[in-house]
Order: sequence, then C-alpha cells, then structure tokens
Amino acid sequence: MNKSSKQPFLITSAARSQEELFRARHRRYLLMMSGRAGLLVLGTVVVSVRPPVMWPWLVLCVAGMVLLPWIAVLVANDRPARPTTERAASTLADEPRQTADRASALKKREMTCPTIWP
Repeated sequence: MNKSSKQPFLITSAARSQEELFRARHRRYLLMMSGRAGLLVLGTVVVSVRPPVMWPWLVLCVAGMVLLPWIAVLVANDRPARPTTERAASTLADEPRQTADRASALKKREMTCPTIWP
C-alpha cells in the first residue's frame, strides 16, 4: 500500500450497502431537480430580457422542465442489476411455482373452452 494514499484498498467483491445506494440515488435526484429549478430561472430571465430569438430558448426550457422530473424519478428508482448467480437462483426457486401456475391455467382453459373433434 502506498504510504501517501489515504484511501484503503477495496479487497472484497461485496456490493455497496442499500443505504449508500439510496444516498447516491437521492443526490442524483436532487441534482436533477436543481437543474429543473435552474431552467425555470433561465426561462424567467429569457422572458424578462426578450432576446430576438426568444422562442427556441423558451421551448428548450419548458421541455427540460417537463422531461427532467420524469428522468429524475427513473434515475432515483434505478437499482443496480442483480448478479447472474442471484438471478439464476431466483429463477430456479420460481420454476416449480411457474410450472404449477401453467398447469392450472391450462386446466382452467380446457374447462372453459372444450375442444370438439369431428
């Protein structure tokens, strides 16, 4: 380890804690909402100054103010993908239940729509 380095080396492959992930998503959300507030201020300044090409600026500001909340919510609700081993384990655990669900759905369909052969 380098003596001048203050950061310890990461020697584990463990995922970041849920609390740390939540804080990071919360920061991104606040940053994007701050950008939306900045667009509101910019739109107000553009209207008060009345530059010769005002409409494209206003359209960009309004589009940003409409799209940023939607994007911010998507980013805030985003979680990292599960590792493939975890996905495989959950798929294997759900397989018997899914097979039983399919069998009951087929049986129900046969009961409601009987097949008539000539």
